[in-house]
Parts: sequence; structure tokens; C-alpha cells
Amino acid sequence: MRNNLRLFVAEFIGTFFLVFAGVGAIVQNAYRDGSVGLVGIAAAYGLALAIGVSATMGISGGHLNPAVTLGLWSVGRIDVKKAALYIAAQLLAGIVAALAVKNLYPDMASGMTRLGTPGLASDVTMSQGILVEAILTFMLLFAVMGTAVDSVAPKIGGFGIGLTVFFDVLAGGNITGAAMNPARAFGPALVSGSWTGHAVYWIGPILGGILACQVYERLLMKKTA
Repeated sequence: MRNNLRLFVAEFIGTFFLVFAGVGAIVQNAYRDGSVGLVGIAAAYGLALAIGVSATMGISGGHLNPAVTLGLWSVGRIDVKKAALYIAAQLLAGIVAALAVKNLYPDMASGMTRLGTPGLASDVTMSQGILVEAILTFMLLFAVMGTAVDSVAPKIGGFGIGLTVFFDVLAGGNITGAAMNPARAFGPALVSGSWTGHAVYWIGPILGGILACQVYERLLMKKTA
């Protein structure tokens, strides 16, 4: 019981880091007339994830994302009970982070951005959005496998994973919002009541995450005798 609580709390706090910092940067950008910018938002996400993963890696593995948990479950690196525990913690953290932003930041800025709920650009279809989120999440999970999971890979904490999120947001932020994480989309959507295109942020990340884990585990992972 105590070990499960440790895992739950680690995943909750780490995911809160990511969602609060990223959503806060989006709301702050609206409040300050775009002074943060896409680069600033990408940096907030990337740095928060790098720190969150590094701080929780030794406790829970630093998943902080249902797509990561489901990807690792698909290759047998986490069992179904623990995966369910992790995802519950991640989703709850996304909700609490969104509530914190709603109550701490100006109402006008929060309303303008729908609390940072990701959305598709006006000329992007749902199928295109799913593909973009899948590609971005594939790169993220490939980095997770190559820098945190593989036993022979250099262990650089969350640095490589955070950098991947940084360039993913730069590449896809203006197309889909570059969520790459169902918990990051779910919390703000629930608190703001904005569900437009929400399925994109579950289907794309989960497909991309599972595919990346399968490719790395089956084709690239060095098998030990």
C-alpha cells in the first residue's frame, strides 16, 4: 500500500509540474500580449518535464504521461494494475493543475486560452491532427526509450526527454498545440469545459507512443542472453 502511494504521489507531482508550467505559460502569454511566445511556451514545457522526470525517475520511472505508461505497458515494462494507478495520478494532476491556473491567473487570460486547452488550427482536420500528435509523441517516446529505458543508453535524467518536448512544441504548437499527453489535454478541457477535437489528444499520443515503444523494443533494443 505504501509503495503504491509513493508511486501515485510521484506521478501526480511530476505531471503537475508539466501541466501547471505549460498551461501557465500559455495563459501568461495571453495576459502579456504574446510576450512569452511559442519559444517561451516550449521552454516552459520542456524544462518542467526535464525536472519532473529527473525528480521522479528513481521512484516511479517518471512517466508523467498516459501515452508513456501505455507505450511501456505495450512492451511489458509495466503491469496493468500499476499502469492504471499511474494514469489515475496523471489525469488527477492535470485537473488539479488546471484548477490552480484558473484560480491563480487572471480570468480574462484564462478564458481567452480556455486554460491552455490544446486545439487544432482552423485549417487542420481531425485526421491530420491525430497524425501530427502521433508523430510528435513517437519522437517523445523514442527519446524515453533511448535515454531512460534502454539499459545500455546514456542516462541523462530528463534532459533528453525535455529537449524532445521543446522541439516538438516548436514543430507542432501552432498546428495542434503539441500536447503529446492526454493528461495535459484532459485537465484543462475538463476545467474549462472545452472538448472540441479532444479525441485527437488521446488517439494520436497513444498510437504514437505505442508504436515508438514497439519499434525500439523489438528492433533496436539489444537483447541480453
